[in-house]
Amino acid sequence: MAAKQSTEAPRTEAPAGTEDRARLSKTAVVDQALALADALGLEALTMRRLAQELGVTTMALYWHFRSKEELLAGLGDRVWAEIDIDLDPAADWSVQLRGLLESLVQMLRAHPCASQLLLSGEKLHGEASLLATETALAVLQRGGFDAARASEIARSAMWTGLMLVMSEPGYDPGITPEERTEHQRQTLIRLAMLPPSRFPCLVAAAGPMTACDDPEFHYRFGIDLFIAGVAAAAER
Repeated sequence: MAAKQSTEAPRTEAPAGTEDRARLSKTAVVDQALALADALGLEALTMRRLAQELGVTTMALYWHFRSKEELLAGLGDRVWAEIDIDLDPAADWSVQLRGLLESLVQMLRAHPCASQLLLSGEKLHGEASLLATETALAVLQRGGFDAARASEIARSAMWTGLMLVMSEPGYDPGITPEERTEHQRQTLIRLAMLPPSRFPCLVAAAGPMTACDDPEFHYRFGIDLFIAGVAAAAER
């Protein structure tokens, strides 16, 4: 007796990673990559580790980002997008500039990996970074600076934000809070035990030179200095 011939079309297997790609968005990849880099550092961010965190295959990530360099560029654009460029048009140009710098510092403090991203300039040519830079240049031109001087000040503003975050006493995103406390303690002891006859100012300032008891003052004072300097240059 002849077997009954099936009329159903043969089933085809989907290529590996197809289902992962279908349920994975570019935004979701960047969000998880940023969270991972903030927690563990950019060095720990690999395509394989990121795929494991997302519960997908590594090939599913390459559907959205062809390389780690392209992924880092996406992260750079993401952190730049957090800078608030929606300025009050009625505010004085110096107030607008302060707002941009404060927003930059806020973003850098929120994302420990952002400082390293901004230090690698090749990652900063996305739409968000271009818009932030355009806004800063326009503000400075309203303050009376020509294109050359506005460009120098805009670059200095970025470096000021980076310096403030990375120079905060005790700042080191690569160590645990416990390790940071111990490092500060050892540094405090080392400074306090210096010969007071040779280093009287350092011995007296051993505490504030070692730890940042008032981080808000650290940032506010640094931003005040920068804005005051730019305002003085505008008057000249």
